Amino acid sequence: MKKIAMIVWNEFLNDARVLKEAQTLQHAGYQVRVFALHTPGITPQQERLEDGIEVFRVARSPLWRLRKNKIVSAPSSQAIKTQGPISKLGIKHQILRLIARAWTHTALLVHMVRYGASVVHSHDVNTLPTAWLVSRISRARLVYDAHEISTSREGYDSFRRLVGIVEKHLMPTADGTITTTDARAKYFARAYHVIRPTVLQNRPRLTRSPPTNRIREELGLTEQWPIIIYQGGLQQGRGLEKLIRTAVNVPDAYFVLIGGGRLTHNLSLLIEDLELHDRVRIIPTVPLAELPSYTASADIGVQPIENTCLNHYTTDSNKLFEYIIAGLPVVATDFPEIRRIVRRHDVGVLVASDDPTGLAHALNVLVSDAKLREAYAQNARSTAGTLNWEEQESRLVDLYQKVLSAAPHSSQARS
Repeated sequence: MKKIAMIVWNEFLNDARVLKEAQTLQHAGYQVRVFALHTPGITPQQERLEDGIEVFRVARSPLWRLRKNKIVSAPSSQAIKTQGPISKLGIKHQILRLIARAWTHTALLVHMVRYGASVVHSHDVNTLPTAWLVSRISRARLVYDAHEISTSREGYDSFRRLVGIVEKHLMPTADGTITTTDARAKYFARAYHVIRPTVLQNRPRLTRSPPTNRIREELGLTEQWPIIIYQGGLQQGRGLEKLIRTAVNVPDAYFVLIGGGRLTHNLSLLIEDLELHDRVRIIPTVPLAELPSYTASADIGVQPIENTCLNHYTTDSNKLFEYIIAGLPVVATDFPEIRRIVRRHDVGVLVASDDPTGLAHALNVLVSDAKLREAYAQNARSTAGTLNWEEQESRLVDLYQKVLSAAPHSSQARS
């Protein structure tokens, strides 16, 4: 059984994409171990998931052991943030964070080399240098999975040049590459002169969650108004402030945001300032296994992402697929990859990213027209049979077969 070492720069608690890829490869006959970050008191350092996937976590810095007793009772949603621009910190904290990250990457490298994998699978650019070095030391194949265009990504301005240098030099050395949309695959192929990456969209597994009253009952929503749901990170550039302000002009509906992130506090304050607390609610991040039942208890899915960077413009959005799988009509930003899905399958309404009036109009149309909602919902339910993870996972297995059967990459052959 060939070993695969996946590396992520998170705690591997709610990373749906990485989990699905690991499950697919595990079921295909590989032994997968995910190397992730460890927060004492919140995550186990080692665990074995039900399907046999192994997880090994490394603390973010040697100082975490000293803080263990202080954070034992902290909920996972309050785990220390591991992303965001270092430039927001003072010089002293920047240096300390860089030292801590270097320590963590070194620890990950040591444990991954000891594991002796046949393939090292890097998830996103912040793990690529470590994964590349492990592959060189272990003479393993390297797969690079670019979830984002990190040279043009919200919150990555301070790292744009560094990211470009890393990807320019290391992405062409990979034996296989993966990304999330056709537009991003074209970008990477042109930017770094690589074979166009395999596209694995951020689709959920096909789950059939019948409509429920879960959200309505959990939040005590008394009116029979439609529920408009947004699920995902509460982060900059997602159009969430715009969405909450739009709620003022969509009076006969509830707005429910499910997720967590840096904007949680500010969005809560905005809801209070606009006196919308009776109609606009936030549910903290829920476990991945329970999310489909929440989605299925809503009536309309909204994706108001803004055109703040190329990464956003080229997305097709995992939440869009989640809404479709749940059989929800959608209102989404009119970006190329999103447009292709919504128009081809006729599952909802597209709105310009800089048009809050258009967003309010589209939502009001669906809120007031139950027959139109049901027509889009029926199309979504039909589309779910093709826009799911199971339909595309063979591409991942095929890529691994090619990576392992082909001659080693020329850069590794020279080592």
